[in-house]
Amino acid sequence: MPMEQRGVDTIPDEERTSGPRDLVSILLGSNLCLGVIVFGWLPPSFGLGWWASVSSIVAGTVVGIAFTAPLALISLRTGTNLSTSSGAQFGVRGRLVGSVVGLLLALGYTALTVWIGGDVTVTVLGRLFGLPQSGTAYTVVYGLLAAATVAGAVYGYRVLLAMSRVLAVGMTALLLLGVIAYAPDFTTGALPEAGGYLLGGFWPTWLLAAVAAGLSGPVAFITLLGDYTRYISPARHSSRTVLRATWLGLFLGLLVPQLFGTFTSYAARAALDYAGPLAESAPSWYLLPLLLAASAGSVGNAGLMLYSMGLDLDAILPRLSRARATVAVAVVATVCVFAGHFAWEAQSAMTSFVLLLTAIGTPWAVITLIGHVRCRGAYDADALQVFNRRSRGGIYWYRGGWHPAAAVSWALGALVGVLAVALPSYEGPLLSLTGGVDCSFLLSGLVGGAAYLLSTPARDSGGAAVGAKSEAAALTVTEN
Repeated sequence: MPMEQRGVDTIPDEERTSGPRDLVSILLGSNLCLGVIVFGWLPPSFGLGWWASVSSIVAGTVVGIAFTAPLALISLRTGTNLSTSSGAQFGVRGRLVGSVVGLLLALGYTALTVWIGGDVTVTVLGRLFGLPQSGTAYTVVYGLLAAATVAGAVYGYRVLLAMSRVLAVGMTALLLLGVIAYAPDFTTGALPEAGGYLLGGFWPTWLLAAVAAGLSGPVAFITLLGDYTRYISPARHSSRTVLRATWLGLFLGLLVPQLFGTFTSYAARAALDYAGPLAESAPSWYLLPLLLAASAGSVGNAGLMLYSMGLDLDAILPRLSRARATVAVAVVATVCVFAGHFAWEAQSAMTSFVLLLTAIGTPWAVITLIGHVRCRGAYDADALQVFNRRSRGGIYWYRGGWHPAAAVSWALGALVGVLAVALPSYEGPLLSLTGGVDCSFLLSGLVGGAAYLLSTPARDSGGAAVGAKSEAAALTVTEN
């Protein structure tokens, strides 16, 4: 299979040969991995019982999908990734906001996936072959997983899609075997080792779990969905069909692995750590399937995240090819993996990461969706590529390539989100207004969206000006 040559340029319709089934396959297959499974461990580690954990994950995931899934329709219309598409609202240079947000999201989840997958792999190899859990062992395993991940990501979308199709079937079978393997030790009561409710009361802790374990899953895809839907032709597939496929793929792809993580957390009594107890409590007959799940599943998920990172860096530095950008970000992600293992405490690091990125990313997604509704899905795909061609002008040029109102609205929303977040090591000053409950994602989205609506008339929302394409094109001046 040839290496993908496309970066963030517009995909021609003749190359947009994927369909809604491919979208479901890639969202399901790539997420059936320990990097997503581990989020199901967070509610039990916060001190919640089985039913409270399940309800928080389901509620957060459904709300997150309702908010995130419509973003898939934007790249269906533009033929490029979502951060580049957001140039319609933020300007062709201002869309760098989306690129940076996407880069950080994908970076964190790539590192997390390799980190957790590597930890389980080393522990399982220790049980099977007596491999010592030393720094050298972790270094070698992390390195092998990272190398396999880079290979898939560099080859691109078609390889990752083929891998996801296989993983959708294979990982489902491995997780079903896992349910059988851990069922004898399953309990529904809260884990005493967790030390009670993390935030002192049921509802604050439940809401934290809904955001950190449930909502964070779909929000991780706010810049990723377009990487896949840009290969689907709007001439052959309706927006409604693509939206349904996105819903189904995210719903199954997130809930199935996360609920498996919750189930195994109680069975393995994994209150303070997940990877170690999961591998140590597995029956001997499940060790090989668990090893396969930890390695192959991690490569599939991290490969897609790394692929997205390469696209985002390619969007920030157009002179870089997608392949070179992918290798560059892979190095950074690998460094984060080692930092995660040797320097950070798992629960604290994961919770802080997802809450902060959710607060920062939500207002960007809200503004992008508002612009999509205003322009009714009509975009000037050529004008979105002005920055990538190192040119000027076009209907999305605004002021120097930036739409100040959109950028300021995002900054206000992100600032409010950071001031309202509750992390293990930091509590924002606005928490006193919400009774100590973390509503950072809600407040950041409301503030960012409201500021954008109030500061931009409907006719200034980007796509509304598509009718003026010919006039704006005359203003384009190529930079040498």
